[in-house]
Amino acid sequence: MKLLYDILPVLLFFVAYKVAGIYVATGIAVAAAALQAGWSWYRTGRIERMQLLSLGLLVLLGGVTIAFRDESFIKIKPTAVNWLFAAVFLASQWFSDKPATQRLMGKVMRAPDAIWRRLNVAWAIFFLFAGALNLWVALNFSTDVWVNFKLFGLISLTLLFAVAQAFYLARHARPADENDTGSGAENTAPGSSPGPPEPG
Repeated sequence: MKLLYDILPVLLFFVAYKVAGIYVATGIAVAAAALQAGWSWYRTGRIERMQLLSLGLLVLLGGVTIAFRDESFIKIKPTAVNWLFAAVFLASQWFSDKPATQRLMGKVMRAPDAIWRRLNVAWAIFFLFAGALNLWVALNFSTDVWVNFKLFGLISLTLLFAVAQAFYLARHARPADENDTGSGAENTAPGSSPGPPEPG
């Protein structure tokens, strides 16, 4: 259910594009993402940092797309989001006491620090790759192809990578429990969720 919730703006964008074109789809995606953020604030009193960053980029690039009637701006949005996530993950690796993966998933899993750092680098590399792949598709193929890739390609790649990560983490981690005082739960950043962000 959380996955469906996270990709709802992408699904609405896809449907709206097929029915009414790229500019209507862009407006609907912006509205859906803004409503999601508002709903999160209403329910929990906060908005996840990654969600807020993604929303900001969507509003900026979506607004420019609609204002200038230039679809190239919305096409680079997944690249901008993925590369921003990569930068955040890498920055946490070098300039923070806990990598982003541990802050996001440490609430529900316990693992050695070295494992969290390996996963953190792996996610950063994946985000860099996903961003570059989106840019290649956007620049070399039609808008129809790009829209299909955005829904089916990027999300499928993210799911496959997340499953591979889960198998790796299962070998080295264990579920957290309330009596466990090891690294993880107390270090979860406010507003974060137990899992990586959806990058589209």
